[in-house]
Amino acid sequence: MIGVLALQGGFAEHLAVLRELGLDACEVRTREELMDERLRGLIIPGGESTVMAKFIDEYSLRDVICARAQIPDFRIYGTCAGLILLAKDVPNLKAQPLGLLDVSVERNAYGRQLDSFIAELEIGKAHFIRAPKITRVGEGVEILASYDGSPVLVRQGNIWGSTFHPELAGELAIHKLIFRP
Repeated sequence: MIGVLALQGGFAEHLAVLRELGLDACEVRTREELMDERLRGLIIPGGESTVMAKFIDEYSLRDVICARAQIPDFRIYGTCAGLILLAKDVPNLKAQPLGLLDVSVERNAYGRQLDSFIAELEIGKAHFIRAPKITRVGEGVEILASYDGSPVLVRQGNIWGSTFHPELAGELAIHKLIFRP
């Protein structure tokens, strides 16, 4: 079963994509749900990164997410704000990121809400909505896709992150790549 962190943001769209792929999926809001032994992956969706970080701490989820990240076959995928939360370094974030992905991220780097756009990438259609930009990639981080010279899809072991939203375009390829057995 794949859990989708459902504290705030676009979790419903991720659930729909996972179910379209025929994967068992559930909303995750509590420590108990996150510690469920049936979970084999977690998606941290887009939304508002500061609010999500606050809720992660308020509901005491940080240590559980970090512990699950240490399990090699437990995959974690963050989109947009989810990537921000997974990153090691995020200047101007008023909360502590999880630090699970060795990247530096600039929030809202492509502009405001009105500057949102859709781009065709080698992996499919991607929605960039107040999207962050990966400004530094650490050793051991693979760049899987780029846009305009910047990494937009990265992986470090079992931790994946994208600056865009594949779920909004109904794209299945990334979720399939990460979570299909």
